[in-house]
Amino acid sequence: MKEKIIIYQLFPRLFGNKNSTRKYNGNIEENGCGKFNDITDNVLSKIKKSGYTHIWYIGIIAHASTTNYTEFGIPKQYPEIIKGKAGSPYAIRDYYDVDPDLAENIDNRMKEFEELIDRTHKAGLKVFIDFVPNHLARNYRSINKPDNIEDLGENDNFNYAFSPQNNFYYLPNEHLSFKFVEDEKMNYNENPVKATGNDCFTNTPSQFDWYDTVKLNYGVDYMNGMNKHFLPIPNTWIKMRDILMFWASKNIDGFRCDMAEMVPIEFWRWAILQVKDQYNDIVFFAETYNPNEYRNFLDSNIFNFLYDKVGLYDVLRNVSCGIKPSSDITFILNNVGDIQSKMINFIENHDEQRVASDYFLGNGNKAIASFILTACINSNPIMVYAGQEFGERGMDEEGFSGKDGRTSIFDYWSIDTIFRWNNYGKWDDKLLNEEEKKLQKFYTKLLILCNKEEALREGLFYDLMSINYDNEEFDSTKQFAFLRGNTNGIVLVVVNFDNRISSVSIRINESAIRFFNINYSTTGRAMPILFSTEKSYSFTNNEPLKITLGAYSGEVYKISFL
Repeated sequence: MKEKIIIYQLFPRLFGNKNSTRKYNGNIEENGCGKFNDITDNVLSKIKKSGYTHIWYIGIIAHASTTNYTEFGIPKQYPEIIKGKAGSPYAIRDYYDVDPDLAENIDNRMKEFEELIDRTHKAGLKVFIDFVPNHLARNYRSINKPDNIEDLGENDNFNYAFSPQNNFYYLPNEHLSFKFVEDEKMNYNENPVKATGNDCFTNTPSQFDWYDTVKLNYGVDYMNGMNKHFLPIPNTWIKMRDILMFWASKNIDGFRCDMAEMVPIEFWRWAILQVKDQYNDIVFFAETYNPNEYRNFLDSNIFNFLYDKVGLYDVLRNVSCGIKPSSDITFILNNVGDIQSKMINFIENHDEQRVASDYFLGNGNKAIASFILTACINSNPIMVYAGQEFGERGMDEEGFSGKDGRTSIFDYWSIDTIFRWNNYGKWDDKLLNEEEKKLQKFYTKLLILCNKEEALREGLFYDLMSINYDNEEFDSTKQFAFLRGNTNGIVLVVVNFDNRISSVSIRINESAIRFFNINYSTTGRAMPILFSTEKSYSFTNNEPLKITLGAYSGEVYKISFL
């Protein structure tokens, strides 16, 4: 049976934290930190039973932080080149190590991660981790690399701004200077300075740049018209392929590739095929923001899936906030029509504002319509960010990350709703309020339905908007309707983005039904299967289906014919 991939994204540093101090800009001793071992068999079983098929663990690979681990042989850290006390999980300081923050026994940290992989698999879930190929921490140095592996930058020629066999880009004879850091507090010395991760070729990156990272050199000469030097194979390609092989050997099931489009596609074609040749079932999905490159990234199955942030996510955000009409969803789906099954849909992730924040919808219940559509629109993967299912608001002011509606990835913190669900390791709902429990039950029922119903799991998509544009009892600016299915059956999905209860009629004509190779009968019946009710509704070719939808809500109906 084909399975619809349903990803639960969680950050172990935040997810397992049982400390509720939440001191502004607090350190690890003050605010605590979740560990690998906090993600127990109990909670993994609950995640599995909630309908998820995969977990994407972020912040696994060792990254720069201000916490001192020098007694364990880990190089000294420099706070002035680190964002926040905990640091960004995307400023990697050792590609061959796991983050010591996440281990109860620092010397045993890799084994604790490997045991987490085993527990996750035992629970029936698969494991994704990040691969961060474009940039790494300024003070990168691997202490755990295999003996036969050269460190990144170890044999670079610092006299060249660009060399195809250098791992970094340099600004010869210039030293690093931050205008936003007082000179007496700048203890880190970088001379010659390296280019910053966001393609910033200056010795004075600003606080708005990715100043905590440096750019990796894949053989593209940024100083000379972006000329490519790929023969012989650049040294960075070989080292990064070896890093992929190292983590693939840990029995993980796939990589989420950070800022994949900032790395030459030629590297991906070269490296991914080699990894897949050795690990046949491993999955690669790319963080991408340029629709013009989508099909290139999917060419010859280089990547299995891509982010759909600038497509469905952006449009749904505008629709749910009342900025754009729901009919715009049709147009954005058409842009990726032939590759929609390869797009990963979501309404939250670690980079975006929480839907329940004051900067988005203000309440998790107002995202129900958006998530029904996101989950049901096609057979492609969907993703939930830990806390979303409880309506986590993300309105804390943690420290480096201000009050911006996001859950910080830079600070030691605990997430209110997750902390209460954790309940000091019990992982029950005793500290959750009734609204949070109800929202979680909705997520669970919908996600289970996505794999239970063949029509949602692997069915075709048929947009009903065009045949309802002139329907006076269907508001194409506030509602969206479509069919999913195949010869074995079809379902109707209708969502309402309006802030009030709406009476809606939906035309479902003979052509729509025959699209699924189902014989059309005079009278059809629609039975709701998402929210509990025993009532079914009838429709014909000439008589539309008449239903009532709650504000910011929707329904899934199983269609049958008399």
